[in-house]
Amino acid sequence: MSTRHLSVDEAYRALRDELGSLAAFFWSFEPAEDERPHAVTLDWLRGHPSTPASRRLAGALRARDWRFVGPTTMYALMQALGLVDDHFEGCAVRADVERARTALKRP
Repeated sequence: MSTRHLSVDEAYRALRDELGSLAAFFWSFEPAEDERPHAVTLDWLRGHPSTPASRRLAGALRARDWRFVGPTTMYALMQALGLVDDHFEGCAVRADVERARTALKRP
């Protein structure tokens, strides 16, 4: 018995139709402050290739028939999209990134 998987386009459209936009879906997984480290350090990043939020995101996508969406990959996506700020404490751009994140109107 074979199971038909949705195409990438079908999976995207189903998610968009369910939640209004892909951005709204991803931003709904922005981790709460209490899920983030007090200070981002190299040791913390090395010890956390995934997080509870990235595991939830990966699970939600897999439940919607998305593939290749493991928790480590989803954590990298969360970093790239700005859902988390993993610039080290003292990094020259960390304060600018945090100001931009604070000002951002979430979808």
